[in-house]
Amino acid sequence: MSAQPAILDVEARRQRSLRKLIEASHEEPMDLLSSLPWSIGVDRSLPPKKVCQGWLTGTRFDGMLTPEQRHELLWLENARDVSMFISFEQVLPVLYVGYLNRYGRELPPEVRDYLMIFSKEEMVHIMTFHRYLEAAGLPLFGPEASPRFALEEVPKMPPVAGILFTLIIEWMAELGAMYGTQSAEVDPLTRALYRRHHVDEARHIAFARWVVEAHFARAPEDELQPLRRLAKSALDRLEPAYSFNSEIAKYTSFPFPVDIEDAEQVREVCFSEANLALNAKRLKPMYDWLNKVGLL
Repeated sequence: MSAQPAILDVEARRQRSLRKLIEASHEEPMDLLSSLPWSIGVDRSLPPKKVCQGWLTGTRFDGMLTPEQRHELLWLENARDVSMFISFEQVLPVLYVGYLNRYGRELPPEVRDYLMIFSKEEMVHIMTFHRYLEAAGLPLFGPEASPRFALEEVPKMPPVAGILFTLIIEWMAELGAMYGTQSAEVDPLTRALYRRHHVDEARHIAFARWVVEAHFARAPEDELQPLRRLAKSALDRLEPAYSFNSEIAKYTSFPFPVDIEDAEQVREVCFSEANLALNAKRLKPMYDWLNKVGLL
């Protein structure tokens, strides 16, 4: 009789790759002081992301803005993106260390090691993002609903559900950040921030994908259906939330053109032709993988 697979196990062919991820994390750790060129400062005269990727671009509300107002909104949208990383990355160490405490040696050794590395790296990211907001003179947005869900509901689910849930959130935010900022038109420190963050996040995403793929390769169908429902629920909630956050109206120096009390106006922004087309491009790698694994 074959042995029961360990919790959060990865396929045998991925175990060597996971050890390489661990080695890479130790060889190139992110450092708050030295990993970014802080001395160059933030140039707020440049955009923090590609101008064509503003939340209101392609909607009737964009025509109500002056060039200066569009520029201001880009920086506030960037503040929301950084705040989203902070609020969610504060949750991940709690969730993942919880798995370490609860399951201990039931976890494969490489998985135990990587959950600790993952948690350590997220703490450095949080401090780095806070320093960036201060350097840029940007506000910290309030947390979305997803971090609360990750703290309160996800620990009640099987660990693979927590890995999948965090993967979807991290991957969506990471794809959006990299798609919008890796351009010569973008402020150099902002571009460097997201690029350096991506080095760690690419490893985090690979780890989570391997865990989920291994589970889908061996689990019976009745265990997979709840994961499909979780993925669909997360995507239905997160994609509109990533496309627009009404809290931005608290920080603009001018009356925000969208009436945040008007659900139809908010929906018009979230599901505008421009936003749908943008998400189809920047989120394509994630959706391709979700379909390939059989999650959608």
